[in-house]
Amino acid sequence: MAQYGKSEYWEERYTRDTEPFDWYQRWAGLKDTLLEYVQPAHSILMLGAGNSRLSEEMYEEGFTNIMNIDISSVVTKAMQEKYRDKAGMTWVQMDARSIEVTDANFNVVLDKATLDSILCGEGSTHNAQKMLSEISRVLTPNGVYVAVSHGQPSYRLTYLQRPEFGWTVKIYTVQKPMMGMTASLSADDKENVHYIYVCIKGEPANKEG
Repeated sequence: MAQYGKSEYWEERYTRDTEPFDWYQRWAGLKDTLLEYVQPAHSILMLGAGNSRLSEEMYEEGFTNIMNIDISSVVTKAMQEKYRDKAGMTWVQMDARSIEVTDANFNVVLDKATLDSILCGEGSTHNAQKMLSEISRVLTPNGVYVAVSHGQPSYRLTYLQRPEFGWTVKIYTVQKPMMGMTASLSADDKENVHYIYVCIKGEPANKEG
């Protein structure tokens, strides 16, 4: 099993393989669900962005305020260069367990396989907790954290439904693509769907008072 929980794994991988790679899904597979929660005016944080095309595809559809972070400095430098003409989209080398921005900074935090990666590593429960606490901190009072995962609800809700976050969690499924991105972070992943966990912080802004 690859060492997905280790930063060294990602540095080595991105040094060796510079081709774009998307875990699980691309924008086309996610947009029907995400458009209910993500708006072009939103400030978006993309966790573990890697060399995925998700931010690029969203940018082309009007989501231009995206901060992309990844633990790998190799891939961050490459993406800064690749997308330097895209105003409003930034790439910063950062650890999701210690997000160096002020509180309540983002309307939306998107995570495609980052939680899954952390759960593959040593100290996974502690590290996942640190990351989720940071996500909760940087989200606006009614912000949304979206985690795209291969993990079933029985394994993921333990982390997402912790009382200190007070998140309302909605679960969606999306069919796995038939080819290309079917690579999984889990050897025993036999299901034909990916899960989209939409974690809503606080009360919806449009709720009648």
